[in-house]
Amino acid sequence: MNRILLISLGAALGANARYWIGVWAAKHLGVAFPYGTFFVNVTGSLALGFLVSLTSERIPITPELRLLLAVGFLGAYTTFSSFAVESLSLAQNSGNWQALLNIFANNLVGLACALAGMWLARTVA
Repeated sequence: MNRILLISLGAALGANARYWIGVWAAKHLGVAFPYGTFFVNVTGSLALGFLVSLTSERIPITPELRLLLAVGFLGAYTTFSSFAVESLSLAQNSGNWQALLNIFANNLVGLACALAGMWLARTVA
């Protein structure tokens, strides 16, 4: 149960950070482009890449702290960071084809599912 609470605490902080960055970006940069989402995805990818590399190669951390930061905070802040780090890991460990498959499958299937969801919502309504 302690792990669930740590993930939940991190997630609450990450989701709120994402929200406030989106609000800030809309106010200062406008809404013609999703600057907030872009910023969150880029900074989340940087943070998770840094965290995973640092804590697996130099400074070990407890599994609980990893859950709080990586799964909780960064997981709620952006799932794009997980996608980016996992794609790089596939490229390093399984070859470029696996990484490319992951990149294209996530993007194409994700977009297709979003389109299907929009179509379903219009059909039901």
